[in-house]
Amino acid sequence: MIRFLTTILCLMIISNACSQSIDIANWIEDIDYYKTNLEKKHIDLYNTISKVEFEQELQKLKSNLNKKTDTDVIIDLMRLTRKIGDGHTAFSLRGIETHLFPIEIYKVNGQWRVIKTTEKHNDILGKELIAIDGKPMTQVEDEVSKIAQYVENEQSKIIRVAQYSMISELLYGLHLTQKEFDAIFTFLDENERKTEVTLKSINSKEYYENVEFKSLETVIPEIEKPIDLKHDYLWFSPIKTTQAIYIKFESYPSFEEMETFGASVLNHINNNNIKQIVIDLRNNGGGDFFVGTFLAYYLNLADNIDWKSGVYVLTDKVTFSAATSNASQFRQILNAKIVGEPTGSNPSGYQDMGQFTLPNSGMIVTYSKRLFRFQDKVTQGVQPDVLIKYDWQSYSKGIDNMMEWVINDIKGK
Repeated sequence: MIRFLTTILCLMIISNACSQSIDIANWIEDIDYYKTNLEKKHIDLYNTISKVEFEQELQKLKSNLNKKTDTDVIIDLMRLTRKIGDGHTAFSLRGIETHLFPIEIYKVNGQWRVIKTTEKHNDILGKELIAIDGKPMTQVEDEVSKIAQYVENEQSKIIRVAQYSMISELLYGLHLTQKEFDAIFTFLDENERKTEVTLKSINSKEYYENVEFKSLETVIPEIEKPIDLKHDYLWFSPIKTTQAIYIKFESYPSFEEMETFGASVLNHINNNNIKQIVIDLRNNGGGDFFVGTFLAYYLNLADNIDWKSGVYVLTDKVTFSAATSNASQFRQILNAKIVGEPTGSNPSGYQDMGQFTLPNSGMIVTYSKRLFRFQDKVTQGVQPDVLIKYDWQSYSKGIDNMMEWVINDIKGK
C-alpha cells in the first residue's frame, strides 16, 4: 500500500510549470496539440465522452484563458481528461514541481487514516483525517476525484484521491484551502477527540530526497524476507510450517530478470516439494503484462503443486493495469483463487499506455493504445473469489488480515 502511494507521487517532480507564466497563444497551441494527438493516437477517444462535449469543453477553456492562471488551466485539462474515462489516459503531473503535505492517507473502513508521516508529526500517525481547512473529507474527496488521473473504477478512485489530496497546489486551485502551501488538518483519535494541526507542504524534491518518514507496516510472521535481494519488489520465501511458497510481485522487472527469477522459483518448488503457491499482486501498479506471463510459464512446469486448489493470488485497490491483467490471467491458466479486494483497473478495457508532450508547457499526456478483454463479464475490477478488505483493527496492529486468511486456509488443507 505505502510503497505504491510513494512511487506514484515520485513521478510528480521537477520543473515549474504550475507557477511559470505561459501566454495565451502558447496555451491555445498546447490545447490544440492535446486534442489533435489524442484523436490521432488514442485507440477509442470518444468511447465515454462524446466528440461534441469534448470540443465544447476545449473551446470554453480557450475562450476563458485570459481569466485563468496556469494552475487553473492544468486543473481544467485534468478534469476534462478524467472524463475520457479510462485509467491509462491522463493529463500527467510528471515533470512538474509540486508541494506535498507530509502525510499519506488511506481509506480503511470508510475512514481516511494517516498511514505515513514525519517524525515531527508522529502523534497523528493512525488518526482519522476528517477535514482540511474546515472542509470535510467528503467534500475534499468529491472535488479531488473529479480531477484525479489514472482512475478506472471506484477502487482506483480511492487510491488516486489519497495521492492528489496531498498536493497543496491542487487543493488551493480547487479552493479547498485558503493558502497555497499550508493548511489546517483536523484529526480524530480513537476516543473521538479532535486535534488540529497546521501542516506546511514540502517541495517535492526535498520531500523525496531529504525527509524521513515513519509508516504503519504489517508483518507476516510466517514469512521471512530474504536478505540478499536483487529487487525489493520481487522475491520469494517459504511460508513457515507449511509446504507453501510466497511470491512478492509488487512491480515488474525486465524479461531477462523474470526468466531468471521464474527458474529460481521453479527450482525451489521442485527441490522442496512445495504444494501451494501464493502470488501477492497487492500494491502492484502495473508494467509489462507479458513479463508476468513468464512467471506463469515457469510455475506451470511444477507438477507437484496442488493445481486443484493450491494457488492463491492476492489483490487490492492498488493492483492496476498489467497487474490486473495478470491476476485475471492467473485465475485462468493457473486455476488461482483470488483473495482480497477488487482491483483498481478493469479486466477488460483500454490499456497499454503511450504518451506525448505538449510543445510549450511541457506537460505530458498519456493515452491508451490497446483494448484488452480478459473476461466476458463486465466487472469493476477483477472480483476476488474470497472478498477480504483491509480492516483497521488488524492493520493498526500490524496484522495482514488477507495473508492471515490465506495461511489459515493452506494449513487447513
